[in-house]
Amino acid sequence: MRGQAHTVEAFAAAVLLVSGLVFATQAAAVTPLSASTSNQHVENQHQATIEGLLAASTENGNLTRAVLYWNESADDGDGAFAGTPDSGTYAKGPPNGFGADLNGTLSSRQIAFNVVVRYPDGGGTDTETMVRMGEPSDNAVSATRTVGLYDGSQLSVDDNDPTLAEVEADSAAAFYVSDTDPDSQLYAVVEVEVIAWRK
Repeated sequence: MRGQAHTVEAFAAAVLLVSGLVFATQAAAVTPLSASTSNQHVENQHQATIEGLLAASTENGNLTRAVLYWNESADDGDGAFAGTPDSGTYAKGPPNGFGADLNGTLSSRQIAFNVVVRYPDGGGTDTETMVRMGEPSDNAVSATRTVGLYDGSQLSVDDNDPTLAEVEADSAAAFYVSDTDPDSQLYAVVEVEVIAWRK
């Protein structure tokens, strides 16, 4: 009887030991170099990069000029961002200061990006895509910045461009944003979103 008890105890100990070893070999430890934390670190860097880019482009006026880089008399009658192909969107940063900021900061690091402008439309919001480089991946990050447009803001393709008030008054011209308050000098407030991800 005593021998059988020792045998059962030994067998139980062996099962526990083997189970522990199997569990230990299949468990994955999360270390600072694990894929999940590494990806999160990269995403945080991308987030900080595009937030800094938007802040700098707002400060130097490049973001406002990009929002206003509009050909109000494009062939389709609805206008389009100046110099865009038939798709109506750029496949890289636009040919202006904001585009140079995007290309120099993001494209040079193999980071793809889309740029979308959100604007008030009636009781809701609508969007105008400025840059489309593809479908964002699952680890894409985004940042936004608001831009105030005024009746006296001039479209920024060349020096002879009309102001927003002049475009609004011209039935043959079109800007993607309508005057949200005709009784004030503030034309509209738009939001620019940059979505970025590793190529």
